Amino acid sequence: MINLEYSAFDWDEGNTEKCRKHCISIEAIESFFEQETILIAPDIKHSQNEKRYLAIGRDESGKPMFVAFTFRKAEDCHLIRPISARYMHKKEIERYEQKDS
Repeated sequence: MINLEYSAFDWDEGNTEKCRKHCISIEAIESFFEQETILIAPDIKHSQNEKRYLAIGRDESGKPMFVAFTFRKAEDCHLIRPISARYMHKKEIERYEQKDS
């Protein structure tokens, strides 16, 4: 089980631009993590240098979303660092909705 307790988010030019490239705002990503219904799994394929995770769920408007992220520590703070975020493609939505029902 993944502990999703965090103090804040870790944003800089790199991850901000990567998320905006897919037309998802910082605010949308942060509110996504406030939901209790997101599913989180380890991203084994991309965890060579640090543990990464994949989260799927819906944004506030109900649109299915996918977020890749990692955790960082800064002093006593536990941070979520989004790496990339995008809305799901049609086939991904179909698979997600099958598991969701």
